[in-house]
Amino acid sequence: MVRAVATRRAPVRTAVARVSRNGAFAGAVIAGGPWTEPTYADSTFGDVVDGEDPVIRRAAVEALGSYNGSVVVVDPTDGRILTMVNQKLALGSGFQPCSTIKVSVALAGLSEKVIQPDNKFRLAGLGRIDLTYALAHSNNYYFATLGEKLGFEKVSYYAHLFGYGEKAGLNIQGEQPGRFPSAPPRNGGVGMLTSFGEEISQTPLQLAALMGAVANGGTLYYLQYPHSQAEAARFIPQVKRRLEIGALIPLIKPGIRGAVEFGTAHRAREDGPIAGKTGTCSENRTHLGWFGSFNDVGNRKLVVVVLLTGGRPAIGPLAAGIAGDVYRILGQQNYFATSQPLTPATLISSQICCSQ
Repeated sequence: MVRAVATRRAPVRTAVARVSRNGAFAGAVIAGGPWTEPTYADSTFGDVVDGEDPVIRRAAVEALGSYNGSVVVVDPTDGRILTMVNQKLALGSGFQPCSTIKVSVALAGLSEKVIQPDNKFRLAGLGRIDLTYALAHSNNYYFATLGEKLGFEKVSYYAHLFGYGEKAGLNIQGEQPGRFPSAPPRNGGVGMLTSFGEEISQTPLQLAALMGAVANGGTLYYLQYPHSQAEAARFIPQVKRRLEIGALIPLIKPGIRGAVEFGTAHRAREDGPIAGKTGTCSENRTHLGWFGSFNDVGNRKLVVVVLLTGGRPAIGPLAAGIAGDVYRILGQQNYFATSQPLTPATLISSQICCSQ
């Protein structure tokens, strides 16, 4: 049994912006402390890492440093979890997804043809904005309006299709399924659900599985977590379901790429293109910072999900910066330029990807 030890770095103090109220939609205001979760902790305590990729593990632990949170890295071509820092947090009952829910909502709106990428909603003070701007800058009013146009039943249908309310993993001991409400939230209705994830509990594994499907063109894999290097060598991918989103992914990519290039996730910006979505909110006196992402070029693609919990420093932009550090550290080791070895898992994954 191998246990990892976290590296430490100086805390970063970051102010939290308050969410404004727009028109008929009342955005949530991030509450002040006292926060019930610590901002800093040894997030590797109790992790068992015998089946993990040691290179990925070291990069994730170094990037997370002393923050209280979880980093999950997944291979989107087969669903293998390469590292899971803070396994207790990653496998738990989940947290409000904050603005990361907007990826699911955008795909639902495009699927139902409620919006097209160039459709614009008029916002006070901003004029008319489109989907790319709304994703890149995480505009709450746009997604609240989109949710109301879709209606709760369609939002719920697509959310469950994309993996909410069910376990993302296959036979991963201790994993919880999160939660998706059976009715619109009493606080703000469907608009609050589709902009802040109100009353949803999302796990890091669920967000990793969805971002993996976006990264690979629409295959939602069961996430699998090998317990040993021998088990990892025998890894066989398992498809949960095919998502009919292949034609929609190019329509949301400008927004999730834009989030990193000029929007809320700019701290993740590296030499190579990264696509992702931040989320910042608070739940039960715990401040949350989310970032779900994937690198968009190279011989190797990775999905990196970061969840931070604690006080005011735990925000989406900081989570994006930590994910960016994971990509940066691996890039410095030429990880993304290295061809994958031919294994039964990669061979089957290629056949799944490319068969007609």
